[in-house]
Amino acid sequence: MVRPSHEAFTDADAALLDLLTGPVAPTVPKTAFARRDAALDPLLMAAAFASGPHVTRNHYHHDFFPGVMLPKAEGSWDWTKFSGQDADAPPRKKLTYVSRQAPRKQKAEATFVEKENVTQSSALAPTSADNQPPRKRRTSSISTTESVSTRSHTSSSSSTLNSSAAELEVKCMARTRIPTPHGPAFLHLYHNNRDSKEHLAIVIDSSQFAPGAIVPPPIRSRTLDAIWSTSETEMDRITRGAYVGRLSAAHQHASHPRSGERTGVQMDNIPSPLIRIHSECFTGETVGSMRCDCGEQLDEAIRLISQPIIIPSSSPLTPPTNIPGRGAVVYLRQEGRGIGLLSKIRAYNLQDLGHDTVTANLMLGHGADERGYDIAVAILRDLGLGADAGEGVRVLTNNPDKVEALEKDGLRVVERVPMIPRSWKSRHPGKHQPEEHVSEKDEDRIVGATLIGGNAVYGEDLDKYLRTKVLKMGHMLPLWTEDAEEI
Repeated sequence: MVRPSHEAFTDADAALLDLLTGPVAPTVPKTAFARRDAALDPLLMAAAFASGPHVTRNHYHHDFFPGVMLPKAEGSWDWTKFSGQDADAPPRKKLTYVSRQAPRKQKAEATFVEKENVTQSSALAPTSADNQPPRKRRTSSISTTESVSTRSHTSSSSSTLNSSAAELEVKCMARTRIPTPHGPAFLHLYHNNRDSKEHLAIVIDSSQFAPGAIVPPPIRSRTLDAIWSTSETEMDRITRGAYVGRLSAAHQHASHPRSGERTGVQMDNIPSPLIRIHSECFTGETVGSMRCDCGEQLDEAIRLISQPIIIPSSSPLTPPTNIPGRGAVVYLRQEGRGIGLLSKIRAYNLQDLGHDTVTANLMLGHGADERGYDIAVAILRDLGLGADAGEGVRVLTNNPDKVEALEKDGLRVVERVPMIPRSWKSRHPGKHQPEEHVSEKDEDRIVGATLIGGNAVYGEDLDKYLRTKVLKMGHMLPLWTEDAEEI
């Protein structure tokens, strides 16, 4: 057998032999993978240079040529039909980005104007000589030169201008029965088109549960009893509180829009309902703070409204008739006389430094009283109280400015009923603490609607707070003069 002859040994064979048998492997220069779009670099750079200094090659990857580097779109572009831009054509209008976010100074001025409710009075606002907008009020100051009357005038003028912008509307969203230590009541929750707060109305009208011989006009919400939609069911109305009588498993009668008409005895035979406009106070009502008497006033208002009403007899031979108390407490969510809980807590620290409640508010850049009562008047009108064609109201308050503001907003007030602090009623000379509250036993505590309950608020902080309300805010309250030299 003849074996095939091998080819001659070549230089390539020698190089391979050296590679396999050499002591150290030769180093091979490291190469990187080429980019997929490397071939497009000249085209993209030329387009970028022709478009201007604000365009780079990266723009063409994202916005101008969406088909590039997208497998699903690469075949949808016919590049053979691209003829470029005509040199004689007018230059295209370049789109520029315009930010909608105003500078911080302008935003701060706009926020201040909105807070003061003068957005509709730009034409009437005073301007300086160079026609510049009014300067923003300082948020913090130690000056007390701005008087309470100036604040009240600004608030009243702002309310007038704001009323022309949009008519205030309130709507009772829900109503339910709540048993209180002073008797049953109806709790109403309201929404409005002025703010996002849920204001409340506590209606005391026990005659709606069990009408007696004398049936006073019921205090019912017109917006709650209204028909909200043609598809609503009787259960929908009952669920939101539009029912008559006392709701139970055996008694379920939905109300109707005309069920709240004024019926029964003549309104002249019954005293006007007793009402109170009460502003939220977390510290006094929930925590039981004795810096103010807000918790005591809320409980006392519900107690006074719940007291039976004596109807005098038309004949001397028949005894007078008693009917359950009737009225309402409108609970507004405006903490700290309208400045909010945060500023209220800071004002407390300033009071501990020696300032009174009015000066502390002014030092924080607020008014002495920033509350408004237009929503409260609208709620009372929805309940059929205080309107020209309805019943007038007796207002529980020591603040004459509140009565004036309510009447200015259209509420018909027939009487102001004062609220004397319980501790001042029972105080005796030489005793700083009320006599009936010296004991701190649990069994001595009187039940009530707040943490304070039926007990009295007392202390040096309260006395200073009440003195300030009398001397600086004009509250009509008999001032306790045992320590007259401190006033």
